[in-house]
Amino acid sequence: MECALEVNATQAGVVNIIGAGLAGLSSAIHLARLEIPCRLISVQPSERAQSVLAEGGINGALDTMGEQDSAEAHCADTLRAGCYLADPAAVRSLAEHAPEIIRFLDGIGVPFNRKDGAIQLRNFGGQKKKRTAYAKSSTGKVLMSALIDECRKYESRGLVVRLSHHAFSTLLFSGAEKPECAGVRVEDLYTGKELGFTGPVILCFGGLNGFFSGMTTGTTANTGDAAAQVFAQGVRFGNLEMIQYHPTTIGIPGKRCLISEAARGEGGRLYILRNGEPWYFMEEKYPELGNLMPRDVISREMYFALRDPNCGGQVFLDLRELSGEIWKKRLPDLRGEVKHYLGLDPAKAPIPVEPGIHYFMGGIDVDVFHRTNVRNLYAAGECCCQYHGANRLGGNSMLGALYGGQAAAEHLAGHLPETLEPLPGPQTDHDCADPKIILQISELLLSALGIARDGNTLQSAQKSLEYLLERTCNEREYRRIYLALAMLQSAAFREESRGAHFRVDFPGTNEEYRHQTVAHFDGLVKIAYRTSLETAP
Repeated sequence: MECALEVNATQAGVVNIIGAGLAGLSSAIHLARLEIPCRLISVQPSERAQSVLAEGGINGALDTMGEQDSAEAHCADTLRAGCYLADPAAVRSLAEHAPEIIRFLDGIGVPFNRKDGAIQLRNFGGQKKKRTAYAKSSTGKVLMSALIDECRKYESRGLVVRLSHHAFSTLLFSGAEKPECAGVRVEDLYTGKELGFTGPVILCFGGLNGFFSGMTTGTTANTGDAAAQVFAQGVRFGNLEMIQYHPTTIGIPGKRCLISEAARGEGGRLYILRNGEPWYFMEEKYPELGNLMPRDVISREMYFALRDPNCGGQVFLDLRELSGEIWKKRLPDLRGEVKHYLGLDPAKAPIPVEPGIHYFMGGIDVDVFHRTNVRNLYAAGECCCQYHGANRLGGNSMLGALYGGQAAAEHLAGHLPETLEPLPGPQTDHDCADPKIILQISELLLSALGIARDGNTLQSAQKSLEYLLERTCNEREYRRIYLALAMLQSAAFREESRGAHFRVDFPGTNEEYRHQTVAHFDGLVKIAYRTSLETAP
């Protein structure tokens, strides 16, 4: 084992982090800087985390391009793109910390693109200012490399124990009347041995990719089982109806491949053939931001264009006007991916693109400190619902993961429980979900939670899932169905259109619904609106 600290199930004061991507590494590093030991527990090593796939960049109002950018403008753009569902205080803190986070990354060796010594910033969707720092088109990969090296410093001192190839099984609780999180149980995937660890927990296990087979740009290793498990254990979720479809993806075996928003930030243009002629529909409909409108808007316009009887059946991304310097210095990896998967050179031919599921704005409900509704349990990164509201700005995902991990670690550091005595937890379910059941759930969700939705389809999908519950299922299948029902019921509950949630039967935005949806399970799935910014106990 590549660590100095002995793994001890009863060791006091050790924090358990589930997930080793950007949010998990950020949590570990900030805890270690405060001399608090932690276990970094993950199915895959950090080098294979989904965060490695992030391409375009990370937002921060550095203002190196002389555009008079500010944290206030970054905050305003984030809230507006999210249709004002996110907590303004949390978003403000995110934007204010963003420049400091980018400077930290720069200091630990992230090779951001530079000019005359200054970090270069590019345009990204939904923002009028250049504020996205980038490293060509492989930003996630180089951020992860730098953070892994930084984390190893603390591993060598015994402050971080890395437990790769260990799968989260269940949360452990203490206290009968008012349960508190007291630890976790995990499974060593090499030996099959179960380990129980006492201590507070930070969940950083990513989004719900495994519930939407073949339609997400995220890693296929993320099954969604961890989310289903904690939901079944009473952890509250929010905004589950808010699923971001990225407008420019291509199909590859088993998933979607992202064509980064950076391509449009550098001048790429979307078009469809209308009456045989290229129609640059985003530029015509939205002359100010054009192809850099927020992702929900572009995906929706693609949906409408494809249903126009005068238009062809394919949208294209046109990058042929980009200069050789841009391809060489800013988008080399993107060009290589397209050549590899489609067999065409995007510098010479347009790319056929389709919307694909790229990010889950909804997830575990947390407050400004990243506390959940369960004491001693925190969540950060894509698995939680915090900064993005009804639609995420490009460039805010890596920022949200890094800042969320930091915020959780710093708050937890000041609120470490003195002692924790876990009660006996539920027996670990070693049954695998039937692949046929997984596929059925996925097909039902995709049929009802597309770019455009309606009440009848949502109700039909719910009835089909309820029918699945009546069949003989194992516990893992039950948990997946309950969380899928929570997604559908959240979408049915919101009888309006807002951000990524577009209801054909309720096409207008209704300010009475300007609240976060909250999903809770206590034997039944229950949906409500949060009418105030509650905090965890």
